[in-house]
Amino acid sequence: MLLAAPRAHLLLVDMQERLIPAIHEGERVVARTRILAAAAARLGIPITVSEQYPQGLGATVAAVRSAAPEAPVFAKLAFSCAHDAALLDHLVALRRMGRHQVVIAGVEAHVCVLQSAIGLIDRGFDVAVVADAASSRQPASVDLALARLQTAAVAVVNTEMAVFEWLAQAGSEDFRALSALIR
Repeated sequence: MLLAAPRAHLLLVDMQERLIPAIHEGERVVARTRILAAAAARLGIPITVSEQYPQGLGATVAAVRSAAPEAPVFAKLAFSCAHDAALLDHLVALRRMGRHQVVIAGVEAHVCVLQSAIGLIDRGFDVAVVADAASSRQPASVDLALARLQTAAVAVVNTEMAVFEWLAQAGSEDFRALSALIR
C-alpha cells in the first residue's frame, strides 16, 4: 500500500508532557511529528491527537500541539485508540469520507501505538506507523513493537516515505515547501 493524501489521516498518539521527557530520542520523535503535521496541514490531511490519561500524564507537548492547532484532541483511558468509543467514532466518520489510511506517530511504540495500529487494522483501516516519529522509554521495546507491527499487516514507514508518498510527484509548490522541511 502506498500512502495517498486524499485517503490519509494522521493520528498523533499520546505525545504528552510527562511522557516525552522519558522517551528514548523523544526530541527526534517530536521533530519528525512536526514535519508530518506540517505536511498533513499543507496537503489537507486531517490530524487527530490522543492523550492517555491527561490528568496524570499532562497535555500534548506544546511543540506538537502548535504544529496541529486545529486538530481535535481525545482524552482516553484505553491504551488503544481503537478501544476508545469517541475516538473510534471520529476515525470511522473520517473513513466514511474516504480517509481509510491512518498514519500513526507517537508513544509508546510498544503500548498505545502498537495497540492502536493493530486495533485499527482489525477494524478494517489501512495503517502505517512512522518509525522515526514513534518511540518508547526503552529502545528494545521499540524494536519489538516495529517487528510485531510488520507481522500484523501494519506498514512501517519513516517520515520521508510518508511525506513523499502523500506528495506523489515533484515539481509542485507543495513539493518545494515540504521537501525543504526534510533537508
